[in-house]
Amino acid sequence: MSESSRSSRRSSARPAGCAPPIPSRRAVGSLQRRGPAMHRVPLVLAAALVFAAPAAAEIAVLDRPGPGPVAHYAANRAPLQPNALVELPFGAVKPAGWLKRQLELQAGGFHGRLAEISPFLRKEKNAWLSKDGSGDHGWEEPPYWLKGFIGCAYLLENPRLIEEAHVWIEGALASQQADGWFGPDKGRTGVATDLKGRDDLWPNMIMLFCLQTYHDRTGDPRVLDLMTRYFRYLAGLPEEQFLLGYWPSMRGGDQLYSIFWLYNRTGGEWLLDLARKTHRKTARWDQDVINWHNVNIAQGVREPATFWLLSKEESHLAATERVWSKVRAMYGQVPGGMFGADENARPGYTGPRQAVETCGMAEEMLSDAILAAITGDPVWADRCEAVAFNSYPASMTADLKALRYLTAPNQPQSDRVSKSPGIQNGGDMYHFNPHSHRCCQHNAGHAWPYFTAHLWYAAPGNGLAALMYAPGEVRAKVGDGGAEVRIVESTRYPFEERVEFALSLQVPVRFPLLLRVPGWCDGARISINGEAAKTPLPAGRLARIDRTWSDGDTVVLTLPMKVRVTVWTQNRGFASVDRGPLTYSLRITEDYKRHGGTDAWPAYDVFPASPWNYGLVLGAEDPASAIAFRAGTWPADDQPFAADAAPVTLTARAKRIPGWTLDRKGLVQEVVQSPVRSAEPEESVTLIPMGAARLRISAFPVIGDGPGATEWPEAAKPAFRVAASHCFEGDTTDAVADGLLPKSSSDHDLPRFTWWDHKGTSEWVELAFPAARKVSSVEVYWFDDTGRGQCRVPASWTLRYKDGGAWKPAAAFGAFGVQKDGFNAVAIEPVVTDALRLEVRLQPGFSGGILEARVR
Repeated sequence: MSESSRSSRRSSARPAGCAPPIPSRRAVGSLQRRGPAMHRVPLVLAAALVFAAPAAAEIAVLDRPGPGPVAHYAANRAPLQPNALVELPFGAVKPAGWLKRQLELQAGGFHGRLAEISPFLRKEKNAWLSKDGSGDHGWEEPPYWLKGFIGCAYLLENPRLIEEAHVWIEGALASQQADGWFGPDKGRTGVATDLKGRDDLWPNMIMLFCLQTYHDRTGDPRVLDLMTRYFRYLAGLPEEQFLLGYWPSMRGGDQLYSIFWLYNRTGGEWLLDLARKTHRKTARWDQDVINWHNVNIAQGVREPATFWLLSKEESHLAATERVWSKVRAMYGQVPGGMFGADENARPGYTGPRQAVETCGMAEEMLSDAILAAITGDPVWADRCEAVAFNSYPASMTADLKALRYLTAPNQPQSDRVSKSPGIQNGGDMYHFNPHSHRCCQHNAGHAWPYFTAHLWYAAPGNGLAALMYAPGEVRAKVGDGGAEVRIVESTRYPFEERVEFALSLQVPVRFPLLLRVPGWCDGARISINGEAAKTPLPAGRLARIDRTWSDGDTVVLTLPMKVRVTVWTQNRGFASVDRGPLTYSLRITEDYKRHGGTDAWPAYDVFPASPWNYGLVLGAEDPASAIAFRAGTWPADDQPFAADAAPVTLTARAKRIPGWTLDRKGLVQEVVQSPVRSAEPEESVTLIPMGAARLRISAFPVIGDGPGATEWPEAAKPAFRVAASHCFEGDTTDAVADGLLPKSSSDHDLPRFTWWDHKGTSEWVELAFPAARKVSSVEVYWFDDTGRGQCRVPASWTLRYKDGGAWKPAAAFGAFGVQKDGFNAVAIEPVVTDALRLEVRLQPGFSGGILEARVR
């Protein structure tokens, strides 16, 4: 584990605490604005639009689902707020088509075979399989993995996966102690935490989700018993011993969700006191964005709205929207549905090259789906689809046999070389490696299973709601008598506009069917048994069809997908291109080079084998007029998220920008303010769905001329070449001469050079000039991360210059300084040389490094 709008379509009234709409993007051309903007929070039922035609008379247009009973599923008990929508039991929805293919690939990919790859899932001495809680690997990794693994197993009805999943479920059930504790005890130690054993409640929060999925499938009463006894244990803990530490506090909303899950099935009123206690001790997401780790944000955002179910304070419900909008306003002014936090969001790092964890995407999708149920607001489905279709698929290879830790909207090279500090997290974060990326490696697998489970919800009036669209089917109880309906959903959405629903019933049944009209869609249409409804269907609303349904009835929902151009006016004016829910990326030829892994599970660097540095030439009046849509051939293997098999493409006009390059670490240079000048010839380029592009440019500079156009700046070059006795793989010798001035010796926002992990040794750095030059002084800014790491200013250093083939000592006029937070300058007897060598003695037990050096 590592340290992770819609346009104004309603009344402008907002509850107290809501921010005004964020002017995030300028709508241009054929554009349906979407993205971060505030909207009303209360559950308001819009007036029904009733028309004379028989089919149209049954359709109402709603802001929210409205009141009504949900008698056949575990809806909220009093005094909780009534559900806007109710989550169906896991397994009620089954995938088909491309969605089922994702799960099949997952089952046969690294996640479905992770027990063969990950040391954390070795059964021998595993603390999660120990009755007394002792052993190894007792932290988050096994339940993280199981959360997605068991869901995938049930959705595919895969015997191998089900058998394996039940081994871990039985381990958890058998681990409960007399006092109610379950899971690892002495065998629990984590990452970025000092908590051990029972003090760390975070891993148990994850396992509770696994047990709930198991209970949905089996009805095993042991789950309710375990959760009851465990929550009794937690209720008895003094508050000063409850939800201690970083991870449990940040993610206490997961525990709150499980408490309400159990309360709705057992009715134990004492659980509501535990819910209040959990909220009190959880990080205060109801007050602000209190942490900038991407995964914490993706999970924490739903906690205030979850607690609103009990508190009924509108400020809690408003807080969730406020947190989501603030994060997007500051760091999410980019395509793809996510935000830049690689590992954490950082001031000044807001462009489209900033990345987000695969973990963060999976958790964002789940939070969005849960919030759709809590609020009934279809915007959360828009948000979930944006991540699911545009960002998450590209976090893994198309065969789902390898993943990378971080994915960005602009990422034209994805290799093992560290991209820090341009990307906060150092190391091989862009490497497609099934053996690495510990938290994401285990956790990412729950994205598609939970997405599938939340395609449908039980709706008030004992009906059903289709909030997100993908091929599959749902079986559910509907109507006052609880008759079973089977609805087969045939579609290639999000790649195609048509979604067809075919109903199977034993007897006619009256119930409401709710269909979401996406926030980006103008002109949506519904037909029932071939008869077109005349009801206008505004974007971002719910269409409620309340009628008596019979076996063989069909509903066709058509969602016209126009090409739209978005100009991100709050983030350098770059443009992105959408059609329907899909954002598009430049097609870049992907060159996979194996590096590491095993023959069975290889790892890959991916390099661009075609030009990628293009800016878009947009239509003068209608920016989207210069972009053409083309429907291609559907892939035979049902995997549309592959660069060479994308079933839909766009053709655009563009110009190369020669100055836009990769830096020395292979990280794409940040975009500059658009419009951008280019003297290159205009070309036709192909765009593919962003989710199919592992190498991607989805945030394009806009080509222009005139007095306001920007000349692309020449990339900075080191003042001299630098070599060293040793350089840590996550750092770079280029940092010594890149001309970037640090704020302090512990500045982690600039590239650095270090000798890590050499400690107390004699080291050197050589500065080589293009030609012999006069040198009379040298200045060195030492790296020292006291309080954070193990690098310190050196014990001492000296300077030599190259004379012919020999290194000679420089005659210094003062001390060789080792002070922090400034340049240490030393004047020398002037010499003419083509190279200098700094010979450094590191402090005993510590390493060291240099942030910048200057030669005069």
